[in-house]
Amino acid sequence: MAVILAGGLGTRIQHLLPNLPKPMAPVQGRPCIEWLVRYLAGQGIRRILISTGHLAEVIERHFATGPVNGVKVRCIPEPQPLGTGGGFLNAVHASGEVAAGWLVLNGDTFALAELTQATVALDKDATAGVIYGRTVADTSRYGSLVTDPSGNLVRFEEKRPGAGLISAGVYLFRNDLVRTFPEQLPLSLERDVFPALTSAGALIKVLPMDTPFLDIGTPETLPEADPFIRENLAWFDSPPL
Repeated sequence: MAVILAGGLGTRIQHLLPNLPKPMAPVQGRPCIEWLVRYLAGQGIRRILISTGHLAEVIERHFATGPVNGVKVRCIPEPQPLGTGGGFLNAVHASGEVAAGWLVLNGDTFALAELTQATVALDKDATAGVIYGRTVADTSRYGSLVTDPSGNLVRFEEKRPGAGLISAGVYLFRNDLVRTFPEQLPLSLERDVFPALTSAGALIKVLPMDTPFLDIGTPETLPEADPFIRENLAWFDSPPL
C-alpha cells in the first residue's frame, strides 16, 4: 500500500500555480501527482492513498475521474497541517486500510527507484524500515543522512553546504513499526519519527539510488519537470504524449 504526501502549502511556488496545489502542477499535460501514480502503477502498486492539504478538493476531483486504469486512488484530507509524519498517520488511520508494509512518497518529488529493492531489504528479519538515499553535490536544501558501515541509518544531519547522501523521500515501513511512531502533532518524519526510531534501536536500512531524481518544489526546479518526464517515460505506466 502506498501513501503519497501532498499536504504541504507549496508556498515557494504558489505564485506560479494560482488556484492549484503544488502536486497538481502541470507536467507534460498531466498533473505532477498523476505521473507519480503512474510510476507506482509501473512498479506494480495498485492501491494508493493521497494525503491532501491545500486545495485538497482539486486533487480529489482529478482522481475521481479515474485517470490511471486499474489503480484505486483515495484522497484523505488533513484537518489541519499535520507534518509529513502526521499526514501519513492520518491517511492510514482514516482509510481503515490494512497492509503488512507502507510505502511513503513525497508528492512533489520524482525519485524513480526500483521498489523491489526495498521489499527485499524489508524481508530481512531485523530490518524495520527502508529509506532510499541519493548522493547530491549540495545537501544545503535537504540535510543529509549518516549511516553506519552496514548502511543502516544513524541520524539525519542538519542542512549544510557540500556533497552528501540525502533522503530521496521514499520510505517503506513495516506495519508494526508504524504503530510505534511518536504521538504528537504536527509530526515530521525527518525531525521526529526517524530520531525516535533510531534512539529506540529500530534498524532502518538506507538504500543508495542512482536512478532519476527531481524535486520540483522550487521555482528553479519546477521547469525541469517536463524534460524529466520526457526523458524517463520508461519508468511510467503512461499514455502516449
